Amino acid sequence: MISLKPRQGILNITPYIGGKHNIAGIDRVIKLSSNEGALGPSPKVITAYQSMSDKIHRYPDGQALILRQALAVRHGLNVEQIVCGAGSDELLQLLVRGYAGYGDEVLYSRYGFLIYAIAAKANGANPILADEVNFTSSVDHLLASVTKRTRILFIANPNNPTGTYLPMLEMKRLRAELPSHVLLVIDSAYAEFVEQKDYNSGVDLVDAGDNVVMTRTFSKIYGMSGLRLGWAYCPLVIADVLNRIRSPFNISSTAIVAGKVAIEDINFVNLAKRHNSYWRDWLVSKLICLDLEVIPSVANFVLVRFPTTFGYDATAADIFLQSNGIIVRTMESYGLPNYLRITIGRDYEMQKVISTLSEFQRHK
Repeated sequence: MISLKPRQGILNITPYIGGKHNIAGIDRVIKLSSNEGALGPSPKVITAYQSMSDKIHRYPDGQALILRQALAVRHGLNVEQIVCGAGSDELLQLLVRGYAGYGDEVLYSRYGFLIYAIAAKANGANPILADEVNFTSSVDHLLASVTKRTRILFIANPNNPTGTYLPMLEMKRLRAELPSHVLLVIDSAYAEFVEQKDYNSGVDLVDAGDNVVMTRTFSKIYGMSGLRLGWAYCPLVIADVLNRIRSPFNISSTAIVAGKVAIEDINFVNLAKRHNSYWRDWLVSKLICLDLEVIPSVANFVLVRFPTTFGYDATAADIFLQSNGIIVRTMESYGLPNYLRITIGRDYEMQKVISTLSEFQRHK
């Protein structure tokens, strides 16, 4: 009897496990494990979603034209260079499928998004880690790790799970010194949250050549994780490749309409950004008062280091938070067992986190 075997590399994949979403025995939980938008979607998005209920028997527009046009207007882009996907995750994986294969290398920083390694292995490529400096991607370490086999360099800016970022000048240096045979993919999932003046989402770098792609998502500030919607801004030749290999109807009709409305509701995005900035700063200040180390973040989450002392460590803190109905993200899968990642949520959720961690410290 012949045993079927999957393609080389697939069985080396550690399946991606998203943030926990329930706790046995607790009906109402505070979920701060997946970096979802604190305010949820815009009320206009909800209305648009509901308006599609009598149209879901029809296939969607396979080109997602009205959404791409809205994105082009909002960001001043060429609509032909925009490709939409079922979350930016799909686009990241399609880029590996299109540009890397057996024996090739896919490079990213040590604490980069886990999907990069999964996409590489699924296509027979080897994931390569470059060291970071102070939990921040290092241009020098990334460039030093490039070889003749490197086909793609992924860089999340801001990075998940650290929340740190590289300023535009460093990103320009990375692009300028990167060999032309390497595709630079800038994962800008958290771009809308950044307020720093020296930051750029990557549009300028895409426009400057033919080996840079920027990806974005509707899962974070737009509060639309459940609709699975993302987009990429690419050189025309790369957009052509993605359109050849993506599924013909990879975006649902409801996601297309809801995404268009979300892009156009600028007031809601600004509100979500202000909310995030205020409560992120508030949370960080309170965590520091609890003598916890917080990695500086520009995104909608913070990475918190706990003591290694038994009973005071991240595992104990996570157990105590869950016993009080609060779910955060443990970091063992990233090689950071002493850390927890906490998403910025509603005001009462942030207050509950701090009061619970204060109680945790008093109980130990």
